[in-house]
Amino acid sequence: MMNKNVQRRLWLILALLAMALAASSLTGCVDQNRGDSNETITEAEGSEADHESTTTLLEIDDPQEKAAVEAAKKKVAAMDEEPRIVATSAATADICDRLNLDLVGICKATISDLPKEYQDLPQVGTAMAPDMEIVASLNPDWILSPASLQADQQPKYEAIDTDWAFLNLRSVPGMYRSIQELGEIFDRKEEAQKMVDEFTEFYDEYRDNNAGKEKPKVLVLMGLPGSYIIATENSYVGSLVELAGGENVYAGTGQEFLTVNTEDMKTKEPDVILRAAHALPDQVVEMFKEDFETNDIWKHFDAVKEDRVYDLTYELFGMSATFRYPEALEVLQPMLYPESKEDQKKAKKNSEKATRAAKDSEATEKTDEETLKETTK
Repeated sequence: MMNKNVQRRLWLILALLAMALAASSLTGCVDQNRGDSNETITEAEGSEADHESTTTLLEIDDPQEKAAVEAAKKKVAAMDEEPRIVATSAATADICDRLNLDLVGICKATISDLPKEYQDLPQVGTAMAPDMEIVASLNPDWILSPASLQADQQPKYEAIDTDWAFLNLRSVPGMYRSIQELGEIFDRKEEAQKMVDEFTEFYDEYRDNNAGKEKPKVLVLMGLPGSYIIATENSYVGSLVELAGGENVYAGTGQEFLTVNTEDMKTKEPDVILRAAHALPDQVVEMFKEDFETNDIWKHFDAVKEDRVYDLTYELFGMSATFRYPEALEVLQPMLYPESKEDQKKAKKNSEKATRAAKDSEATEKTDEETLKETTK
C-alpha cells in the first residue's frame, strides 16, 4: 500500500453503449487522481446505428481511457503479490469469479447467489450499505462496485487508502467493456476474451430476431418500497427492453431514472407496462398490486385494458447487468412480441412466476437495518 498521505484512487466507469435499433449518449470513463494530478475524460456522443457490430459496441478507442487503464495495469504489475480485492455486489463478484480473480472480501447477498468460490470469505455488508470498518480491516488494494452506487459509495472509498473501480453495469455491452478493462488491469485478458467471444456469438445471432417488426411502446416502472420511478433506456432493465427491440416511452432524457406522475405517463400511452423492483421485491410487488387496483387512472391505460402489464423477476431484471441476460431477453420476447395465444399465455405465466418469486423471497426479513434505511430513504 502507498503512504496514506498520498491518496490514490482510480475509478472506472465504462461508456453506456446503444444496443440495436437505438441511439444513446456515451458517458466518459476514467478519472484518475494521485496527489495533485487529475485526469478526467469528458463526454463523447454516440452515433445512431440500426445494427451495430459487436466490434463497434465493445471497442475502447478513447486514448485517455486507454491511458488510464494502462496506468492501472502498471500499478498492479508492479505489486509484489496478487492484489487484495473486495467486491461489494453480487454482479461484480460474478465477474471476478469468471475472471479467476482472488478476493479477500465479498458482499452480503439477500437474494442473489454468490459464486461458491467466495462464499466463505468475510462479508462486508450489502452493496447499498457496505460496512467500511470491515472493508478497511481487510486492507484492500482494490474495491470493485457497480457505477449505479458511485454517488453514495465514492466518499466512503476515498476515506481509506485504496484504489477503487466503479463498473458500468447499466447495460450488457457496458458490462463486457468493464470485463475487457478489468482483464487488462489484472492480467486476465484470456478469461476476458472468452467472455467477449461468448457475447459476440450470442449478439450476432440475436440482434435480427425482431428486425422489421413494429416496435412496441414500453413503460418500465422501477419499484421502491412505497413508490416507483421510471426506468429509461439508460438503466439495465431499460437497456434490455431496447436490446429486445422495444421503444422506451421515456427515451432520450439522458438520465437513468425519472420521477413522473401517472397523468404524464398516460400521455405516452404505452403498449406494454413492465414492473421491476429496485430492491425488496416482496414489498414492491404488493405495492404495485395495490396501486394498480386503487389508483383510478391505471384502468384508462390501453396496456391495462389489453392485459399487458407484467411483473419482472428481480433475479433477471435487477439494477446491474448479469450473465443471465439471455434468459431475461427470452422472458421479454412474448411480452413485447406476442404472435399467438400461446405467447400471450407464456407472457402471463412468466409474470405470475415473477410475482410468486417476489412474495416468496423474504427479502425484507433477510435485509439488515442499515440497508433497509438506504433502500427506503
